[in-house]
Amino acid sequence: MLMATVPEIQRTNLSNVVLLLKSLGVKDLLQFHFMDPPPQDNILSSMYQLWVLGALDNTGELTDLGRQMVEFPLDPALSKLLIVSSEMGCSEEALTIVSMLSVPAIFYRPKGREEESDQVREKFAVPESDHLTYMFVYQQWKKQNCSSAWCHENFIQPKSLKKVREVRAQLKEILLQQKLPLTSCSFEWDIIRKCICAAYFHQAARIKGVGEYVNMRTGMPCHLHPTSSLYGMGYTPDYVIYHELLLTSKEYMQCVTSVDGNWLAELGAIFYTVKQSSWTRIQQQEESKRKKGEMESEMKRARDKLNVDKEREENKTKTTSDRFKIATPGLINTPIQTRPHHTY
Repeated sequence: MLMATVPEIQRTNLSNVVLLLKSLGVKDLLQFHFMDPPPQDNILSSMYQLWVLGALDNTGELTDLGRQMVEFPLDPALSKLLIVSSEMGCSEEALTIVSMLSVPAIFYRPKGREEESDQVREKFAVPESDHLTYMFVYQQWKKQNCSSAWCHENFIQPKSLKKVREVRAQLKEILLQQKLPLTSCSFEWDIIRKCICAAYFHQAARIKGVGEYVNMRTGMPCHLHPTSSLYGMGYTPDYVIYHELLLTSKEYMQCVTSVDGNWLAELGAIFYTVKQSSWTRIQQQEESKRKKGEMESEMKRARDKLNVDKEREENKTKTTSDRFKIATPGLINTPIQTRPHHTY
């Protein structure tokens, strides 16, 4: 055992902290004076995640999307999910999904009644998505007038759903403050899946075997969790995105949604591309050089702006120090005040 507990800031995801500091105007996060400094790798990893989500630009400055994300007390990916949903026309459904993901487990399995609870849970399963399953549960609960008896019949935690209602009301108020439209896509659930893909494309996996997937960025094997709606339903999509990984005997994906491969290429062009069969190798090389040149010119502009700001700050400091310079008697160039002589 350690002599003292490791501070939480040194062992948790710092994406929200980095986003907040950037919104407060902190330029160099690696030189920021934390009370308990986290490892620099954690800060760089969080900045990379924010860049992937579009909250930071190529020079590390906050984007317009990042400024909107700061206003939500959520994980950056969930904040982006809400913002993108307003553009795609499914913000009402996205509010429910984000709220359901912000509370502890909805379903429970009482001892001795595991099989019965699993059968009841299957009634709510949406084969394409666990996110849509959560949304469907909340919608059914609202239709039953938020009945606690209905929750007990279906092995659902009534306290959790009441908490979901409170969180949803708070997030809805923030959306209205940000002047983001509240819209519903009704039963066009493919729009919701595409919206979820826009926020979690960096956590995508492709199928490798029965119930087995590999992470598309790292190649790490991962499996569908037995509680997933996609598990054992006879439906195994080629591509999925997941909310989080759970490590037990294997790496299990929790809260999984099936997506189209073209969505990944469209919304996550940073990582994925669709092979252009009509492009020659020379065209591909020219496209790669063009993107690299754009990034280098953007970095040059950022460095020039940083140097100008630095010079301006130095001149301002120098002017201030000259203005409040204190004259010390006895030093060279210090005017000596003499008393006038009086004749009596």
